[in-house]
Amino acid sequence: MGGDVNTFIQQVPLEYFIILCTLLFCLGVLGVLLRKNAIVILGCVELMLNSVNLLLAAFSAYKGDGNGQMLVFFIMVVAAAEVAVGLAIIAMMYRNTKSVDVSIFNKLRG
Repeated sequence: MGGDVNTFIQQVPLEYFIILCTLLFCLGVLGVLLRKNAIVILGCVELMLNSVNLLLAAFSAYKGDGNGQMLVFFIMVVAAAEVAVGLAIIAMMYRNTKSVDVSIFNKLRG
């Protein structure tokens, strides 16, 4: 069971990765648009970012260079910062309203 990840990725047709990443991204978009729980919305945003990361890694493996993998690392750093800020906002929202339902923000408009 030898070989590296790039060899495995190159054995799977690129269209399969495109279809999988498109489905994952659409699932994340639907979750952001349809759910009201802030934690679930944050998870769906992470799902969208990870689908883009998977597609970038697949394209990078097919092309044979490391530029896409460097971009994946940058997106992971941005995602970690997004999670830290998002969880801080959710904690403050829960502290003030005792709920993580984002429909409460409509009442704050005044």
